[in-house]
Amino acid sequence: MKLLAMAAALTLVAGATHAQTSAQKAEAPTNNDASKLGGYAPAAPLFSTGTTPPPGTQVVFVPSTQTPSQAFPPPAPRESYPLCKRGQFDGCRQRGG
Repeated sequence: MKLLAMAAALTLVAGATHAQTSAQKAEAPTNNDASKLGGYAPAAPLFSTGTTPPPGTQVVFVPSTQTPSQAFPPPAPRESYPLCKRGQFDGCRQRGG
């Protein structure tokens, strides 16, 4: 009798679980609804379709005239650098050195 009651209870639990996952799938957005959600994707494409050069056009790449230190300037020095705490490595100085 106990075995029959346990089997009935497991059947009810399994049925409720299946119904819950089916309802969740019905409410989940599909790929078609992904555009409505927003997120990290840009709202418009980066380049329009007319920006690619036509076939046969010669494309010329010109190197930058800036030096690396001009293109990527180093940060200005701080007035003081505190000692590093445990697990800290940036914006501080190491002890004993």
